[in-house]
Amino acid sequence: MNIIKPALLKDGDTIGILAPSGAMQDDTNLKRGISFFEKRGFKIKLSDNIYSSNRYLAGSDKERLSAIHKMFSDKSVNAIICLRGGYGAIRLINQIDYDLIRENPKIFCGYSDITALDAMFLKRAGLSTYSGPMIMSDFGQENLCEYTINKFFQTVQEGKFDYEGRFWGGNLSTLVSLCGQDFIPDFKFILFLEDLNEPPYKIDKMVTQLFNIEKLRKNVEAVAIGDFLDVEEDINYIFEDLKVPLIKNFPTSHSDKKATIPIG
Repeated sequence: MNIIKPALLKDGDTIGILAPSGAMQDDTNLKRGISFFEKRGFKIKLSDNIYSSNRYLAGSDKERLSAIHKMFSDKSVNAIICLRGGYGAIRLINQIDYDLIRENPKIFCGYSDITALDAMFLKRAGLSTYSGPMIMSDFGQENLCEYTINKFFQTVQEGKFDYEGRFWGGNLSTLVSLCGQDFIPDFKFILFLEDLNEPPYKIDKMVTQLFNIEKLRKNVEAVAIGDFLDVEEDINYIFEDLKVPLIKNFPTSHSDKKATIPIG
């Protein structure tokens, strides 16, 4: 499997803000996020559907699909950062033009529901994306997390990451939503996982569902455990029962503090 590594971000590049999943209720954080990047000398381009709303989605499936295709095909856009997660990406995965993605590789960053796009872009287009901060939850916050901001630029501008290995994963519940698709990488990898608002038995259930996939069991070399927010009891036993090497306190999270992790 040939992995396409996008070009690193350069000063003065154009960053596209894409809304492939949930709708935006208020644009305060969007405006702050735009200001954050413009003050650093970057140019900003918004997807056509950024203000669209269709129930809990950022516009219809057709609008969001068109926005993805337009952002990737736009030669002036050097990097894409997702507006937010929520829900909606899996509605699009079988309609995306993966040849277009492959032919127009660029930085693509997001987490939570965006995990579905990260996984499918890698599997079907060979594009290495980034699990990392987004506009509403991170760059648009009033009080920015210095760790998150620093790690983002270290990874996408300098190509530096604090861990060695080939990483794949993201939000646990989103990965499980892909079951039934051909989404597991064809290479050995370290599986990184995080989630929030899930009780221990559901985390156990979802991890078990993933490890019931023979190809995943075969290719997982280790598991990197990030934050499982709002879980008050110890859940390490779920991962220890897998009998694979564990990396604990891995910096993937729904919290303010998160690293930017190269996928694949």
